[in-house]
Amino acid sequence: MVDIVEYAQSGSIEVIVGPMYAGKSEELIRRVNRAQIAELKVVVFKPAIDDRYCGGNITSHNGKQLKCIAIDGAEEIMNYIEKEDFDVLAIDEVQFLGEAVIEVCQRVADKGKRVIVSGLDMDFRGEPFSVLPHLMAMAEYVTKLTAVCMVCKMPATRTQRLVNGQPAKYSDPIILVGAKESYEARCRKCHAVAK
Repeated sequence: MVDIVEYAQSGSIEVIVGPMYAGKSEELIRRVNRAQIAELKVVVFKPAIDDRYCGGNITSHNGKQLKCIAIDGAEEIMNYIEKEDFDVLAIDEVQFLGEAVIEVCQRVADKGKRVIVSGLDMDFRGEPFSVLPHLMAMAEYVTKLTAVCMVCKMPATRTQRLVNGQPAKYSDPIILVGAKESYEARCRKCHAVAK
């Protein structure tokens, strides 16, 4: 991991990715907590569409929480941070914020700030998800986490969407906010998409 002194000298983008249940939000919370211990000023955002637990917090699946600002789009981040003094920008579930978040992250890092984002790198089909491939390419640091496959118990890199206990169809909408009622972590071998 990078020394905090490096962040003070130049901006950076850190991307935390993986399937659902890999601990992405938990890792983001851990990094934000460390930044706060270092007395850095942190602003934290998440998309308002992610209302699974609590609108005013980022909540990991194991219950860890972090206060945040829920937003509808990346433009709101720019409006907020232009008025605030901060050292670190953190965004959870970045895949829901659309293409504009790429420019936001780039502009903030170019101003010498540390940017930490987390999100799903693949959708339920097993294809690159939204803005994550672009952010991963731009980032100085990428952390890819794995979960545990709920079928064979091997490392899982994919998110399985289930509808009535069966794999979702390829034609189903990409975005469906949910948790254990709709999703499981799966390995490449056990991941399935219905035709």
